[in-house]
Amino acid sequence: MSQHLLVTGGAGFIGANFISYILRYTDYHVTNVDVLSYAGDIGNISDFQHSSNYRFIKSDITKSYELLAAFDKKYDAIINFAAESHVDRSIHNAVPFIYSNINGTFNLLQMVLKGKAKKMIQISTDEVYGSLSSNDLPFTEETPLAPNNPYSASKASADLLVRSYYQTHQLPLIITRCSNNYGPLQHTEKFIPKIITNALNNKEIPLYGDGLNIRDWIYVEDHCRAIHLVLEKGVAGQIYNIGGAEEKTNRDVIYEILKQLGRDKSLIKYVEDRKGHDRRYAIDSSKITKELGWKPRIPFNKGIQHTIEWFKQRQNGAR
Repeated sequence: MSQHLLVTGGAGFIGANFISYILRYTDYHVTNVDVLSYAGDIGNISDFQHSSNYRFIKSDITKSYELLAAFDKKYDAIINFAAESHVDRSIHNAVPFIYSNINGTFNLLQMVLKGKAKKMIQISTDEVYGSLSSNDLPFTEETPLAPNNPYSASKASADLLVRSYYQTHQLPLIITRCSNNYGPLQHTEKFIPKIITNALNNKEIPLYGDGLNIRDWIYVEDHCRAIHLVLEKGVAGQIYNIGGAEEKTNRDVIYEILKQLGRDKSLIKYVEDRKGHDRRYAIDSSKITKELGWKPRIPFNKGIQHTIEWFKQRQNGAR
């Protein structure tokens, strides 16, 4: 019998990559629910929109009456990617983050509680753990939540809701927390796409503060493989950290992209640091490696090469 997934936020960066991965490597049927905000690009789903195993429903998960349209069947799993995710935007206006990341998650949990799905995977972020200093050990699943901006606070709140529904109702719920993703389809307001597109057009590349903030980078397809493993083998009530084991300063990321594009470092413009800018993120992925057999396959220098090539093709009118 065919299995059916409900993917929320499937027109966004990671969600669209995940659907593409699932349709390519499995027999799952996928229903994609997305409100198509600025981050949900209809172009992101163009490669698989005519697949016989796929359907799209435009719906806002923050509005329970709209969400009902997608629940004309019982799903084997909900994968919740739907989220407002840009830290700068959350600092300027936190309201959409509260609605999407908290209220939207709550509405999906209610659907699981009503028996509309057999389980749910909440896609979260390492940012819920806060910031590390240079000599701190990487985040583990036991690291206390200590978010430092409205975006990460809204994601931490959603995670706590998921935990509470597992503890109270014993629902089959799982949380994944991933490090910084990069790859095809990412919105150009994000760090790596902005660097690539600005460099391609010989525009200034803004760099916050001293440029030495550190992030752990993971190529999006590695993340999709991990979620697929969690879907198939993950244990209800568990949290799985997913990291790329590629810690790099923001400055070094820019240097690598400029090198691959043959552009000069003079394009870099240091700008005033943003509020609540976490100094370092690092993920310990040993749990998902040990329990589910996952580890990243694509090193940063190769992943960034693929990403640059995709943005070049996009700029030239191809996808």
